[in-house]
Amino acid sequence: MRCLLIEDEPLAMLRLKEFVARLPFLTLMDAVDNALDAIPIIQREPIDLIFLDIEMDGITGLQLLEVLPVRPAVILTTAFDHYALRAFDLQVDDYLLKPYTFERFLQAVTRVRQTFGKHDNEPESSFLFVKAEYRLQKISLDQIIFIEGMRDYRRIHVETEKIMTLETFGELEQRLPHQRFCRVHKSYLVALNKIESIERDRIKIFQTVIPISDKYRDIFYERIGRPAK
Repeated sequence: MRCLLIEDEPLAMLRLKEFVARLPFLTLMDAVDNALDAIPIIQREPIDLIFLDIEMDGITGLQLLEVLPVRPAVILTTAFDHYALRAFDLQVDDYLLKPYTFERFLQAVTRVRQTFGKHDNEPESSFLFVKAEYRLQKISLDQIIFIEGMRDYRRIHVETEKIMTLETFGELEQRLPHQRFCRVHKSYLVALNKIESIERDRIKIFQTVIPISDKYRDIFYERIGRPAK
């Protein structure tokens, strides 16, 4: 994947370059310290993935995303957690809070790599089909509240019904946009925009209380832009 780095902090830029260099499937195309200089590069070069800081001189990283008519995959890199909701509205691919580790960097890049080349800049689908008994059931992504593990089945809670499927969490995670959905427990996957509140590692969502397990805790809190305490 051909990468562009947009970062105004020299040390953060150095770290990004080192991390990119450690992965043979990433190719560094260019690196700039402001969003304005990035625009002609994006228009000129075949960029697959942008690592993008948010707070920079000139225009911010989020403002850059708002003006790009067609854009590559985007992983935000920032020291600030309060931009997370806006970032997810803009459908970024991941949100790395500084200082992040190489392991967290690799996790974000791997997610992008799994979908690389599959969509060819087509708009994200607003629905998915799941196997339910002897039929394929169409489900609107906007209607999904959470998905619950029930022994061999997964129960998909939507706003009007509950749908049982034999598809695994792994299969569902690959097909659901991760900027909108997150695994929080071995038995639960939630729609981030349906969360009402979070208290003591428990999510309240449509009158249901869902635990956040240690395995998924750090990923979940980073995804919503609130580092785990």
